[in-house]
Amino acid sequence: MPVKPFCRYRIRAISPQTPAAFRQKLLSLGLLPGADFEVVRAAPLGDPLEISTPTLTIMLRRRDLALLQLEPLPISERSASV
Repeated sequence: MPVKPFCRYRIRAISPQTPAAFRQKLLSLGLLPGADFEVVRAAPLGDPLEISTPTLTIMLRRRDLALLQLEPLPISERSASV
């Protein structure tokens, strides 16, 4: 799924192909299944992307985000949680 700036997503699952060290890093940062985040902006060439949660802001490569199964949040949830 292409991830777009200024949109919110919910992490549904972390792919089984995710390396164990990277999975552990995501979990320690609070990027757990069920967590919501907003894509704030993209770098000039489109990679990496800045994502923001209520507790942190981090830059991730598109290939790293591709390891997450994401669910786009409906408009009502986007405006209610911002």
